[in-house]
Amino acid sequence: MANDEPNKYPGLAGVQRILAVSSCKGGVGKSTTAVNTALALARYGLRVGLLDADVYGPSLPTLLRPEETTLYQREDGLILPLDVEGLKVMSFGWIDPEQQRGAAILRGPMVSQVVSQLATRVAWGELDYLVIDFPPGTGDIQLTLTQQLPINAALIVTTPQQLSFVDVVKGIQMFDTVKVPTVAVAENMSYFQCGSCGEKHRLFGEGAREKLKKQFGLEHTFELPLDPRLSELSDAGTPLVSVHPDDPVAQIYYELAEAVHGEVNRLMREDPGIPSLSYNVGQNCELIYPDGRIVEIEPLQLRLACRCAECVSEYTGERLVNVEDLDPDVYPTEIEPVGRYAAAVKWSDNHRSSIYPYDYLQERFDPEAGSE
Repeated sequence: MANDEPNKYPGLAGVQRILAVSSCKGGVGKSTTAVNTALALARYGLRVGLLDADVYGPSLPTLLRPEETTLYQREDGLILPLDVEGLKVMSFGWIDPEQQRGAAILRGPMVSQVVSQLATRVAWGELDYLVIDFPPGTGDIQLTLTQQLPINAALIVTTPQQLSFVDVVKGIQMFDTVKVPTVAVAENMSYFQCGSCGEKHRLFGEGAREKLKKQFGLEHTFELPLDPRLSELSDAGTPLVSVHPDDPVAQIYYELAEAVHGEVNRLMREDPGIPSLSYNVGQNCELIYPDGRIVEIEPLQLRLACRCAECVSEYTGERLVNVEDLDPDVYPTEIEPVGRYAAAVKWSDNHRSSIYPYDYLQERFDPEAGSE
């Protein structure tokens, strides 16, 4: 179960997994992605709930139109969620209809309390997934949610611009801070596909899928097109996955949902193939496999292998830091696992490295990895 403290959070007692859908800036299609991904999960036969955690600008009352919007409270004080399109849903916009005509005038601590109550005081019942549509940003509300709720994984939504890539890094780092692994990235407005010739036109640049794979080891990155139907159907309260489930764009959401589900399940079970990274003072770093095999890595070589933006140019791929620039006696001061796919290292030269994906470490330092 996602929640090991049913007495503390009775509304979450039957929730198996919690997925955060997040973005560091507004207007990137985060809520549209959250709704269509939740619907795709439900169409795989999973029991899914969807929480709109944005108090200032709730989106669910626009994106989904339940026939009944009156909320009822049980004798135990829990609020019954609404049902729409096979989902159990809740939003501050249904609790306070006035919110539809103006922004909520609430200070940060009060907003955090409201959002926390929305998540924990709703009678979600038995769910395979509770998908939480986070408000944009990486501030107090987001940190409060990730610290208070037993979130299993995060899906980050972005756009192709370079500025958006910087925001994705901030989002991944925020979730890493609270030990929540990022399992996928959805890049909206990646391209416009010509209806006549089928050619893809990348109006906002090439995007950062390859950089995300190299820097963070994220294998699950998805491109979604600039398609006017997505906004038109969303504005009408009829999401694409709901009304056109066989559409090629809807199929991308199915692939996204399948990848997220597979990765979350992998995180929740023991995986004998995942190594770990450690360091003994005065010795080499060690990539340790569950079967006991150890690959030693010199600290200087590991430091040199960092691929963060300070060490490798994000635009050209050129290495900005060479071995002669480094302290030959540099060593890790802290090594922390990032989910089950990578390790983050702090260094004695005060450099905070980017994440080292285990796949990257194996490829670079383990001669046996390529022969398996």
